[in-house]
Amino acid sequence: MAFSNYKTVGEVLQQFQIKYAEANFIIQTDFIVSDYFREDLETTMRDGVVDNSEFAICENLVFPVLKEVWKSYRSQFILWSHQSLKYDEKLTGFPEYILARKSPLGKVVFDKPYFILVEAKQDNFEEGWAQCLAEMIAAQKLNNELQITVFGIVSNGSLWQFGNLEANLFTKNIVPYTIYELDKLFGAVNYIFKQCELQLSNVSYVS
Repeated sequence: MAFSNYKTVGEVLQQFQIKYAEANFIIQTDFIVSDYFREDLETTMRDGVVDNSEFAICENLVFPVLKEVWKSYRSQFILWSHQSLKYDEKLTGFPEYILARKSPLGKVVFDKPYFILVEAKQDNFEEGWAQCLAEMIAAQKLNNELQITVFGIVSNGSLWQFGNLEANLFTKNIVPYTIYELDKLFGAVNYIFKQCELQLSNVSYVS
């Protein structure tokens, strides 16, 4: 079953026996957003068509933010776009973005574990989270390591919501972030990247 076939969070929770909770787990971190990025994003949002499709949202609003933070972690991680992710017939598809450990074999090798998955939806956050949670479960199963926390983001470009999956508990961050408050948004995204980095250094992985 493709990730896109999941339509509600409750459906995914029930099928895979995952518990649901809400809490503010994001801890604001400092991240310097360059003036160039601010001006470029402002120009794109003012003069460009940025939200007429999911592809436009990804290219114009989601990916630029992820890429800007990823640059600080590129020695350890690869940020993959629309990479195939498959655990079995019930968990398969193409997440918009995946942050994966950088393979010792080179950047073209898709390695595990997988840390962050993003579903960019125009306004349907329920469906976005259903798909994102299914992707997080697939990543967890592929890791074969319940101690690893898998992070997820669902965004319509302007509004960003965060969640994590640890063992059989999915926690959705109560407070959302917006692209109109860049410093806070970057602080939240950087927090997740930092947690991924800490996990990478604390856990011994088998390639």
